[in-house]
Amino acid sequence: MKRLTGLLLIALVMAQGCATRKSSRHLESLWYATSGEGSVQSFLAHADQISIVSPQVFSFDSNGVITGSMDARMVAKARVSHTKLVPLVMNPGFDQPLIHRLLTVPDARLRAIRSLAALCRDQHLDGIQFDIENVHVNDRDAFTSFTRESVDSVRRARCTLSAAVVPRTSDEPGPTPYHQWISDNWRAAYDYKALADTLDFISYMTYAQHTGGSTAGPVGGYPWIEASLKFVLSLGVPPSKISLGIPGYSDWWYPAYDATNGSRMRGSDISFTRAEEILAKSGVKAVWDNVQKSPTASWSEHDVFQHIWEEDVRAFMTKLGLVTKYHLRGYSVWVLGLEDPKTWRAIR
Repeated sequence: MKRLTGLLLIALVMAQGCATRKSSRHLESLWYATSGEGSVQSFLAHADQISIVSPQVFSFDSNGVITGSMDARMVAKARVSHTKLVPLVMNPGFDQPLIHRLLTVPDARLRAIRSLAALCRDQHLDGIQFDIENVHVNDRDAFTSFTRESVDSVRRARCTLSAAVVPRTSDEPGPTPYHQWISDNWRAAYDYKALADTLDFISYMTYAQHTGGSTAGPVGGYPWIEASLKFVLSLGVPPSKISLGIPGYSDWWYPAYDATNGSRMRGSDISFTRAEEILAKSGVKAVWDNVQKSPTASWSEHDVFQHIWEEDVRAFMTKLGLVTKYHLRGYSVWVLGLEDPKTWRAIR
């Protein structure tokens, strides 16, 4: 009986795994890329598993002119593999004064909107995605109206327009000055319902829950991701307009010092492979956190603790389950080149 029960459990797990892989094939998969060689090579190796590739290579200047260029190898591969090419256009360095000027100075605003359409035509793109961040809450309405005008311009150039948006779990900023700051400058500027009604879709960036400027914690903990998702759905945003952000990178916190900033803990985004190297060197193994749904490790080195939160294939597939659970259009992954290599076999 024990042997039979064991065999049944194995069969059930295998069936569930097959079902997850099968459902993932039909989801719209957007993967972000940088100009780094690791990112490029990951795309070249896995383009046939990617619906949309979004290189982070184009930026507005303060006059609304767009500069940047795509790697020719990525462009050629996207065409051959029939992967949609939808690059990001961003405010470089997430410069807040620059984006404020573009949103509020008529000449610069009009030039930016026209530049988007020109980029579509000149580069023969399938679409453009805004990666406009660090927008002050006072510019919320200006950003929404800018998006509406941009949609009209871009669609006439036969491109789609989407936006990557920073998530939140409610409209309440939070109890501390840190919470108020991150709300005013990063989270509260997005009118999700208005943007979703206007755009082809939104990529809901449910990662960077913890960053180099915060305490150590999961890149995107499962409870936080689901709470953020439930909030945006509660506003009436259709699931068909939501691409769920899934982190492909891991985070490492370690003590640092420099003459300008003094001593502090510093968090860095690293690849899964690099995280494994650090853990192996330190003689530590990450342990699965069943609440946050990610592996984590803490250890002391010369009496000061370091922390790693990994995003391995198990964490990825667990979060991917939210896409099917809430019937979303698909998922958006930051970023090619940092993912657990086993992820590609799991989603094939």
